[in-house]
Amino acid sequence: MAAILHLAEKQGESSQQGGWQKHMARRRYQRGTVRKRGKRQPVWELQWREDCITLEGKIGRRWRSCQLGPVAEMTYRQALKLADAHLNALNQGRVMPQSTITLERFVERNFIPDALPALKASTQRLYRSLLTVHLLPAFGHYRLSDITHLDLQRFVLLKMRQGLGWERANQLRQLASKLMATASKWGLLAGENPARGIELPEKTWVRVKHALSLIQVNQLLAILNEPVRTLAETAVLTGMRIGEILALRWQDVDFNLRHMRIERAYCRGVMGTPKTKSSRRTIPIPPSLCQALIQLRPSEPKPEALIFHTASGTPLSDSNLLARYLKPAGRKLGMPWLNFHTFRRTHATLLQAAGASPKDAQAQLGHAQLSTTFDLYTLPLPAHQRAAVERLAQLMAGELMANDGELPPAGSSSILQPTRIQ
Repeated sequence: MAAILHLAEKQGESSQQGGWQKHMARRRYQRGTVRKRGKRQPVWELQWREDCITLEGKIGRRWRSCQLGPVAEMTYRQALKLADAHLNALNQGRVMPQSTITLERFVERNFIPDALPALKASTQRLYRSLLTVHLLPAFGHYRLSDITHLDLQRFVLLKMRQGLGWERANQLRQLASKLMATASKWGLLAGENPARGIELPEKTWVRVKHALSLIQVNQLLAILNEPVRTLAETAVLTGMRIGEILALRWQDVDFNLRHMRIERAYCRGVMGTPKTKSSRRTIPIPPSLCQALIQLRPSEPKPEALIFHTASGTPLSDSNLLARYLKPAGRKLGMPWLNFHTFRRTHATLLQAAGASPKDAQAQLGHAQLSTTFDLYTLPLPAHQRAAVERLAQLMAGELMANDGELPPAGSSSILQPTRIQ
């Protein structure tokens, strides 16, 4: 131990520090400098040095200043007292060093090259768009340490007043939180995440959500040509995302056990993994879909070959499929709102009508949360609602008849008066 302390002292470092903190700025008591500033209406100005985090992530020191008050309203001694009060937190070590890096520099130098590649391709495109259109024009020149929770809260609400939808505003909130959390994790931002806890107004649905009826499904399949017909049938009968369908290979389909393994997804030129951990799943397929795929299958298919592909064997484009085939077919049948999400919503809705449990629907669609299945994809069917209400009325009528037209007694286990469990 003595040898280690002696070595540290020889290197000119503090024997208590051992030489490993040579990049740390030593904290010292400061009184600052109070000086008179201005000629017409002079003010007392306080200057002091404050620890900061440099662009290299090390602790440095910079000059800071603030106005204490007009010279006409206070003496020099009073200004000194205000200066001591202002520097009190700093001298007690309660001021955390802040970074001098701006949001724009952090995004270009750190976030895009080091954090963005770890995200899904679709998420990367979304974040780049949100940064370019919204966040950087508003906060690009701000230092990370100068962006406050109130700034971000007002910014998001202003965007919504200007016409930004609830979903996009929520994505903007998530991106801001991820930026600040990443900067904090990498030592470029001290203190709490200013984007945490941003509140949005109550969500309102702007567009009506649609699901196809069984008649509409048959009408649509009747006017589509192969392979788009089988692709649409696969979407309706399995509830798969379009990116998962476009990434299907023949080796993913087991015709004997009648199921599909979803292990990858294709999105705008990038073949990657499914959207979430729950999206990697195995789902059953009905015999009718097996027969349609067998008819589409070549005589000697390669296991790694795509099921739905272009003439050159590459994945189909979802935007081309929508613009060239689905949208024209939807307009012809009086369904201009038809898109790939309609197929997933149709599957979830019909699956519920067929008697599937909520957990079955969640597993089939590959949702991480059950609330997503209900809130976004499952729609009520009017005929089933009416049938359920009529069955309720029959139960009530039967209970009244059993009691000679009188209401059931208190404590009865009828549907009108549920039994309470003590």
